[in-house]
Amino acid sequence: MGKREIGELGVIDLIVSFLVAEFVTISIEDVKISIFYSLIPLAILMLCQISISHLSMRSKKVRSLFDEKPSVIINRGKINFPEMLKQRYNIEDLLSQLREKSIKNIEEVDYALLESNGRLSVFKKDLFNKEYPLPIVIDGIIDYETLIQIRKNENWLHKELETKNIELDNIFYAFYRNNSLYIIEHKST
Repeated sequence: MGKREIGELGVIDLIVSFLVAEFVTISIEDVKISIFYSLIPLAILMLCQISISHLSMRSKKVRSLFDEKPSVIINRGKINFPEMLKQRYNIEDLLSQLREKSIKNIEEVDYALLESNGRLSVFKKDLFNKEYPLPIVIDGIIDYETLIQIRKNENWLHKELETKNIELDNIFYAFYRNNSLYIIEHKST
């Protein structure tokens, strides 16, 4: 599972942690039960968890099954109340996490994202640079919500890729900033 705090554990990691504790307890509670009755399911569980971790590192589709996307709590300086309700995130939590980042007033914030681990990522208003990089393609998969946000569509994206002679499947990460598309391709192996 790596070095993470409990609050940062994903759902699968948390379940695996509880099951590991349960399997270890089985052989401790009853001395008549062989330790192998605990070790075999424990080994299978760990193998499954490691396999899922490797698959999620390599595939956005698998990752999306287990990890949530960040939620936009503040968008262009305005609080997104429907998203806060959906995430069961109240104003006290928002203000507390903003204070932790030395932000005294919500008006200082341009964007705030509630990450899947419960932490708040904050982008302060910038007088010089009004745009932040918005992910359009991650691991060859289009983020349609971002396309809508920047008032573009899939046809626009395909035309941009065609002019740059790049296939969608070859894109590791593409983002939109200052009315331009920036692309990072997968390394050739």
